[in-house]
Amino acid sequence: MMKADLRASLQTAREAVLWKLDGLSEYDARRPLTLTGTNLLGLVKHLASVEFGYFGLTFARPPEEDLPWWADGADPSGDMWATPEEAREDIVALYRRAWAWAETTIQTRGLADRGRVPWWPEERAEPTLHHVLVHVTSETHRHAGHADIVRELIDGSAGYREGNDNLAISGAAGWAQHRDKLERVAKQAGLM
Repeated sequence: MMKADLRASLQTAREAVLWKLDGLSEYDARRPLTLTGTNLLGLVKHLASVEFGYFGLTFARPPEEDLPWWADGADPSGDMWATPEEAREDIVALYRRAWAWAETTIQTRGLADRGRVPWWPEERAEPTLHHVLVHVTSETHRHAGHADIVRELIDGSAGYREGNDNLAISGAAGWAQHRDKLERVAKQAGLM
């Protein structure tokens, strides 16, 4: 049951990340909206790399995919953005293939089975599948939160997933009123 629960949580986060791309132009999907360049399509590409790395390389199942951003001498942040030649559909498909690759590892290994993460410090380099599942699920949820904020900056859309935004306030007027209240509170606190 524990493995099923972890898989379900990971899948929920995966789908939340992809939902953030729905209805966006190519520009908005790639647009860097933070000082570090965080962008929606880059998050998807990064998470594909994460799954191929942790559920592939860690368990001696290197991906059959060509991931040029993994090559020696490649841009160290090459998995965090998409080149103009990399189509959104191809990156989304890559992410879905990474899910399938991960699923094979998850299905064929026990939670106590150990892998080797060569990029982790030696004292932690041999985690169990359970640890890897928790780690990747946490990282995916973390990036889903980033995606939520980036999408909100693009067009005001926010929420957990389609059909369940998980937000207490709705509507532009309600959010404007809420934001104005928070701005007043912040200014008041700054004067104390």
